[in-house]
Amino acid sequence: MKKIKTLAALILAGALCLSFAACGGSDSAASGDDGTVYRTLDEIQESGVINIGVFSDKNPFGYVDENGEYQGYDVYFAERIGEDLGVDINYVSTEAANRVEYLETGKVDIVLANFTVTEDRAEKVDFALPYMNVALGVVSPDSRVIESLDDLTADDAVIVISGTTAETYLEENNPDLTLQKYDTYANAKSALENGNGVCWANDNTEVIAFALQNPGYTVGIATLGSQDTIAPAVSKGNTTLLDWINEEIVALGAENFFHADYEATLVDTYGTEYEESLVVEGGEAAPAEEAE
Repeated sequence: MKKIKTLAALILAGALCLSFAACGGSDSAASGDDGTVYRTLDEIQESGVINIGVFSDKNPFGYVDENGEYQGYDVYFAERIGEDLGVDINYVSTEAANRVEYLETGKVDIVLANFTVTEDRAEKVDFALPYMNVALGVVSPDSRVIESLDDLTADDAVIVISGTTAETYLEENNPDLTLQKYDTYANAKSALENGNGVCWANDNTEVIAFALQNPGYTVGIATLGSQDTIAPAVSKGNTTLLDWINEEIVALGAENFFHADYEATLVDTYGTEYEESLVVEGGEAAPAEEAE
């Protein structure tokens, strides 16, 4: 995959950072009515570099490999965005809790970090068309498989990651549960492995992958709540970039790009069983269904 390798590109990315309000303030970046800072499509193309927020510890969606290179489902998509825009990519490692902040302050132009579309988030950022389906799921040790939230008591700690839909869902719908919160996926996984919680609630794609890769764990709840979608996000009001991304997603759908992405990055983890249920082509997601 293409990465920013040259010194010139690195210097350019640093110079761009200095132009952002988030990095010291400048009149060169556009600003929305709410003070959100962003670069327009033309400004990004003129700069030659786009800043994309991705996870660095969420294999197989966004992670850094043994060679220090970003890889994964979201990164595969990001690479195509950079190619079709004709710009280099500056990857910015993000965590779940700071995805909105990074867009509001102009630290990134796009977030591609398993960003589930919710009404609350849509008030703060602009979501493009979806490229993946997702629901919540719960994974637990085989010694005590959690098949229903009713299996949990107030003394049972449920591991969640701050800033995720799992945290919001459980706080709103199961306020009596005890949540053990972590900032990163790596810390959440370590907590489950070390017995610092009876189960881990997160995107079902993540917990399914964890159980498949780690013998001794079972996804007792494969779908919790409603089916949602994952989509790129841009700063609120950045219509030129948003419109371009939407057109790109529709065009990529015509070539089955996201199925190719799945087969290149996810099939080793999930096999072909989950491909049709997870992949969204051309922004046409399946109708949401409420889990029983």
